[in-house]
This record gives sequence, structure tokens and C-alpha cells, in this order.
Amino acid sequence: MTKDLIIKNISLLKSHTSINYGIKTKVEIFTEKIFYTLFDANAPLSESIDELEKQFKDIAAIACKKPNALCISTWDHFVAKLPSVLEKLNQDAAYILENDPASNGIEEVYLAYPGFYAIAIYRLSHELYKLDLLLFSRLMSEYAHRITGTDIHAGAQIDSPFFIDHATGIVIGETAVIQKYVKIYQGVTLGALSVSKEMKNAKRHPTVEKNVCIYANATILGGETVIGKNSIIGGNSWVTKSTPERSIVTNTTTTEVKIKELK
Repeated sequence: MTKDLIIKNISLLKSHTSINYGIKTKVEIFTEKIFYTLFDANAPLSESIDELEKQFKDIAAIACKKPNALCISTWDHFVAKLPSVLEKLNQDAAYILENDPASNGIEEVYLAYPGFYAIAIYRLSHELYKLDLLLFSRLMSEYAHRITGTDIHAGAQIDSPFFIDHATGIVIGETAVIQKYVKIYQGVTLGALSVSKEMKNAKRHPTVEKNVCIYANATILGGETVIGKNSIIGGNSWVTKSTPERSIVTNTTTTEVKIKELK
């Protein structure tokens, strides 16, 4: 097969798409820029926000499916939310510092905690999700997923303060609801019991009420599943039904330790 024929065949197979792959890089640059703008004490706010506006509108021109004027106007709605997003993130950071004995200071939380970074990008992408910029929000959350190993869908509803420790392997689905003062450890899944496309607009993921602690590798599934407030979900637990307030859920699998006989 000649080069010209290969190119022709590839072009025909690509003809049904309008993907602009450069948008991924643009979103990654925007994500890093907005994190820097919000948290670096030396960030020149006026200049940074002007630059973010240009980047945002450039991305929206590619990602937004609405008339151009409506796409451009979404910036005004998004930027107006930044102070309230930052207020929530400051609460999240303080809650992490309060609850993690390994933390040596608030600067460490902002700079070095993948859980905080994942929460920060979630809160920003959630505002994009509410503006119906779904591709934009998904690309932002997937960038955080790649960086931190934490997959939080931008559509989830997560109150502040919220604490993620260690971060790696956490999955939080689109319709999950998490109330205040919840702590989640590595490997936790808040997922769906089934993944039928017909359930697109249904609540598929759990609700976690206030003051719940979910330990490593616990799996909680189902849109009707509610974890009652002040509960503890033990590590490696599998939960598909609601639990009452002040529950303690544990994995009943036991581990035996035996002493080898000396020969």
C-alpha cells in the first residue's frame, strides 16, 4: 500500500470527527495557571486573570457547543465564582492540616498534597460542569486524575471541608453527593451498581452524609445507597445498601498469623 493511499484511507476514517487534539494541552496549561493564580502569594492577580480569560475563551471556542456569544459569556460566570471556590479550598486545606498528623504546615498541604490538588481541580471543574462546559470540565478533571491518581467526576456534589488522604486510586462518580467533614482514604470507590446508558440522568452513585470516615479500599455503590452521618466504613468493605447514622461497617474477613516451627 502506497503512502498516498494510506493517507487517503486515514483521512476517510477521520472524516466523521472534528476533534481538535490541541485542546488537551490548552486545558492542562489553563489548569496549572489557575492553580498558580489562586495559591501563589506572588502571583500578579490582575495580569494572571487577564491571561486566564484569554486561555478560557480560546478553550471555550473549541469545547462549547452553544452559540459563540454564549460560549464567550461563560467566562464572566466562571471568574465570578473564583472567590467562593477559593474560600472552600482554604477550608479544605485547613481540615486536612487538622486531621493529618503527618502534615507539617499549611504550605505543605497546598504544595505537596495530591489529595488537596485533586479537590482543588474538582471544585474548579465543577463550576465548568454547571456552566454546561462538559468537555472542558472533563479534560480538567482527567488532567488531575493523571497527576494524582484520583478520579473525581466534575458533576459530583462535594461540600467543604473535605479531606482526601494519600489520594491514589480514589474514584468518585458523577452523581455522588458528599456532605461536610467527610474523610476518604486511598483506593475508595463511590460508584454505580450498573452502567447502563439509560441511567444517564439518574442518580447512580452514593450519598455520604456528614462526619463520615471511609478507610482504604472501601467500595460503596448505588444511587440509593446513603451512608448515615457520623459513620465509619472500614477498609476493604463492600457496601451496596444504606447504613444508619453512627454505623461502623467492617470487612469480616479475618487474617491469621501463625508462628513457623523451628526445624
